[in-house]
Amino acid sequence: MAGVELVAAVDLWDLAEKTYTENFPDVTFYRQRSEALDPEVLKREIGEIEILIASPECTSHTCAKGSSPRSEKSRATAFEVIRYAQVFTPRWIVVENVVHMRSWRRFRAWVQAIELLGYQTRIEVLNAADFGVPQTRRRLILMADRDRVPPPIIRKYPARVPVGPLIESENGFGYTPLYRKGRAKPTLERAHRAMEALGSGKSFLIVYYGSDGAGGWQRIDRPLRTITTVDRFGYVRPSCDGYELRMLQVPELKRAMGFPEEHAFSHGTRRDKIKLIGNAVCPPVMKKVIEVLTTEN
Repeated sequence: MAGVELVAAVDLWDLAEKTYTENFPDVTFYRQRSEALDPEVLKREIGEIEILIASPECTSHTCAKGSSPRSEKSRATAFEVIRYAQVFTPRWIVVENVVHMRSWRRFRAWVQAIELLGYQTRIEVLNAADFGVPQTRRRLILMADRDRVPPPIIRKYPARVPVGPLIESENGFGYTPLYRKGRAKPTLERAHRAMEALGSGKSFLIVYYGSDGAGGWQRIDRPLRTITTVDRFGYVRPSCDGYELRMLQVPELKRAMGFPEEHAFSHGTRRDKIKLIGNAVCPPVMKKVIEVLTTEN
């Protein structure tokens, strides 16, 4: 989307490989841990590169992990960026991660290690909703350039795109009555809070797996809250028999990430596809980063 020719990719998950190679069949894919690969061998196989794009493991940085123990080994995968950059010496580097990476005790040392290789860096926190994506998703972006200080990402702050229009109301997706027998009490409590705030006869989203004080629901005239790797959003709408509920589906979540319609998620179960989407970077955000970084003023 930004005019970059992709030549190689690394990921350990077999489903990530299947999905990636379906969409980018000419790219050499290495289904291994980056730590297990020898950058010297890779360079002989794929040649020189101008840009290195990396998303180190984020699970031990993110607040979504809750109070679970953090793994320093997982966090240290960020240093693979340095190991590969030492060998490939690309003009540009882009690293994406969760915002909470900044609180990592080795974060400053990691940035300095990149700078010691001769790069000038800029760190940005970008919200996908500021780039035409119908989702509120904040991510940390490190930009590095051998020749100059990377330019800032200028946000024009257009009107944010709401989630409502991307929800397919008549698409064959199955609804169930909101008040069916056995419906969990917390689910009904979320719905009642939405109805109280919006009034009767309005559609809304129930939001699972979140404790941000928003009451477990959100309006559809605003961007979707952050998509994660689990099935998180239930769509509630009024009907002639009362309210009915279904979960948002893969095509809707794909649009909420800003993926082009032609980008395929053909492999795996529905749960697998949601995990793939939740692990992804919003394409319009990365497109903007690459364009700003590689455009000479």
